[in-house]
Amino acid sequence: MTVAVIGGGITGLALAHRLRARGTAAVVLESTSRVGGNVQTHARGGYLLEAGPNSFLDREPTTRELAETLGVSSRIRPADAAAKNRYVFTRGALRALPASPPAFLKSDILPLAARLRVLGELFSGRNPTGSDESLAQLGRRHLGREATSVLLDAMQTGTYAGDPEQLSAEATFPQLVKFEREHRSLILGAIRAQRAARQAKASGTAEAGPALTGQMSTFDGGLGVLVDALAKALGGAVRTDAKVEGLERTADGWKVRFREQGQPAELTASHVVLAVPAHVAAELLRPLDAELAQKADSIPYAPIAVVHLGFAAGTVPKPDGFGFLVPAVEGKAVLGTIHVSTTFPFRAEGGRVLLTCLMGGARRPEVVARDDDALAALAREELKAMAGLTATPELTEVIRWPRGIPQYTVGHLERLAAMDERLKRWPGLHLTGNAYRGVGINDCVREATRLADALGGQAAGAVRSA
Repeated sequence: MTVAVIGGGITGLALAHRLRARGTAAVVLESTSRVGGNVQTHARGGYLLEAGPNSFLDREPTTRELAETLGVSSRIRPADAAAKNRYVFTRGALRALPASPPAFLKSDILPLAARLRVLGELFSGRNPTGSDESLAQLGRRHLGREATSVLLDAMQTGTYAGDPEQLSAEATFPQLVKFEREHRSLILGAIRAQRAARQAKASGTAEAGPALTGQMSTFDGGLGVLVDALAKALGGAVRTDAKVEGLERTADGWKVRFREQGQPAELTASHVVLAVPAHVAAELLRPLDAELAQKADSIPYAPIAVVHLGFAAGTVPKPDGFGFLVPAVEGKAVLGTIHVSTTFPFRAEGGRVLLTCLMGGARRPEVVARDDDALAALAREELKAMAGLTATPELTEVIRWPRGIPQYTVGHLERLAAMDERLKRWPGLHLTGNAYRGVGINDCVREATRLADALGGQAAGAVRSA
């Protein structure tokens, strides 16, 4: 069995690596000259910069296993202890996120009335319809309007940069929906899950349930270390500048037509995996199945601009904590700022300070269209207003992602079910990537592992049958 993996992002690379480790032939076709997708790390002027994701939560077993298999697990670096504090810009000031319920009651993260309303969550009820609802609807029912517009909005912004009125609660934060279904109250559900995890850890059993904690981490050379290790391990199985132009179902598999280095080429495969953004998958699917293509194309994306600002040593104080998030109610273009040099000091040499601002998102898409100078100026203006930062950076870099983060809107899981049903018409054709079942690096590696094991199992079954 041969698997053609279209797309050399983290999902496609991890999938092909896992397949080959199981003895299944796999080739990766990447349309650009480099692999990794939006995971891109580069050094510039004493700074280590990430174009896309900045880190991952080191709690996913498949990501850790992949790093160990590639021989780079020793290069994983957890966030510095100085990054333990996190902030939200609300009501005109940066306010610390409390670390415990008693601290929450004493904090100023919300006005007193809103904090008391959150306590009332213990008496909240389940979704009366049982159907998919927006994250904002779930939040208002459990936490009240103000906590939803400040805390829950900030939480989703850090992952999706989306609009909680549009995001599906079950697709984006399934654990919250699970807590509600099983315990009625989100707070009770979280308390009981943490208690069960502690008991499981103490007893040494594996039934600890989903991890609720984990250390924010990266690699000593940035996230590009993982991409480079995958590319090295795959070697000639990765073909860059290979733009796929068409798929054709054959009697015993698939024919993939592509242009490699500008020249026409083709290959045959038992299975084809589209590990590309949903809109790219839609273009390839349209000649085969217009309905399946339409469903893939209906997955929206939030545009994101990444603005790196680097400051010479001694020109600004070391920022406290991991960074801060900005809920939409504050009307800012900056969605959040990561204190990179505080979180991962090795990414800024000689006492320099590195800040990474994320701008735009689903509710301010027009911001991303501004030119580099305008974006950098706007980031500095808002940092001055929110954090009192007035120094002039020695480094400025702007990266745009017009289709940055997939948006799992209400009805997303129903859409996926319909797509899975439609795919049954096309044996050997598969869709994967961050547009479907998780937008983070951990999600991508987990889904790649799941699919590789399923396909590897089919290959093993075929060998046994022969």
